Amino acid sequence: MKQDLSRSMFEEAQGLFPGGVSSPVRAIKPFPFYTRSAKGSHITDVDGNELIDYCLGYGPLILGHAHPYIMEAIRSQLEKGWLYGTPSETEIQYAKKIRMYYPSMNVMRFVNTGTEATMGAIRAARGFTGRDKIVKIEGGFHGAHDAVLVKAGSGASTIGVPDSLGVPVDIAKNTLQVPYNDVLAMEEVLSAHKDEIACVIMEPVMGNMGPILPKDGYLKAVRNITREYDTLLIFDEVITGFRINMFGAQGYYGIDPDLTTLGKIAGGGLPIGVFGGRRDIMETVAPNGGVYQAGTYNGNPMSLTAGMAMVDFLERERVHHKVNEMGKAMWQSLTDVVRSMKLDYTVSGISSMFQIFFGPQPENYTDALKCDKAKFMEFWRHMLENGVFMPPSQFETNFLSYAHTKEDLERTVFAFKKSLGAIK
Repeated sequence: MKQDLSRSMFEEAQGLFPGGVSSPVRAIKPFPFYTRSAKGSHITDVDGNELIDYCLGYGPLILGHAHPYIMEAIRSQLEKGWLYGTPSETEIQYAKKIRMYYPSMNVMRFVNTGTEATMGAIRAARGFTGRDKIVKIEGGFHGAHDAVLVKAGSGASTIGVPDSLGVPVDIAKNTLQVPYNDVLAMEEVLSAHKDEIACVIMEPVMGNMGPILPKDGYLKAVRNITREYDTLLIFDEVITGFRINMFGAQGYYGIDPDLTTLGKIAGGGLPIGVFGGRRDIMETVAPNGGVYQAGTYNGNPMSLTAGMAMVDFLERERVHHKVNEMGKAMWQSLTDVVRSMKLDYTVSGISSMFQIFFGPQPENYTDALKCDKAKFMEFWRHMLENGVFMPPSQFETNFLSYAHTKEDLERTVFAFKKSLGAIK
């Protein structure tokens, strides 16, 4: 790969941005590539390298890059204006559409990012219950705000400590953590802090670790336990919402959370976040209640228009039927490659999400950390050289899109086998 322009751009960027990037995951060593354009399933960098893309903006682009249906919707809205500072009819139309697929979201608030959505949902849960403590799953990512930037302490279900400088210890101490797929640990922490915990927030499928899937009965057990201890359950479906299927993970597994957060696909590729749930909880949000949440760009017409166009196309063209079949074919083909090469790696997948783990199939964050991260990055560089762009982390998920073709998949499987052979 030629990367001269990307290298020189990164050298300049290091004097402009912390670490030379606008988000840490882009800080690829020795330097990231810079994108010139993207179309369909391919992304092209400034040096002219064309790559099959399985990052897809980290999940939002389920139709692929620059899909004409979304583009036309955005273009049409631009002619009407792109920010009003007032309510618009699109808000009502899109909220009704979301509620049709996520009936647990009886009342909702449009915000601008997944981070804002989880922050708003947690604040609403605390305001509704009058409790300060929350529980999150170890390794679960819910954005970059103080309450969830917490790592585990010394025990499996213990008081958290800050995972970032600038997060006060007094805030982190109110965030407890338990391992994923561990019902006993969840019950123990809720029992030990009875009447103190406002909510459990969790990714029903751990998208920021792979994906890692719930064991049979796990999510149902969590739902029963949270009800038993009168604790609200928040499903963070920023990744899985409109990705696993139209109804998200809650529809797939048949679980009704008290609150839900959406993002990514729900914005059609433009910035968005949504949090919503039971009416009695959401009625505590301003202006009706004392839980304050506001934003100049909340419910902005551009994001709503792009998001609604996305959902319209997904339902009209039965997109999930195609992409989920491709996803299944992909992770089964990759599994076959690993087995044929007699490697002790595993491939995890659900719907159009997949990942290779350089180790045994993990069931939680502790398991995932045992995977060989250095070997994964070596593999990642070989995949890039072979024309395939995957998220540059062992703990991120790969995504397929409606734009990916049979040829893309065949080329990817070939590159996969070649890259594994190069590091074997």
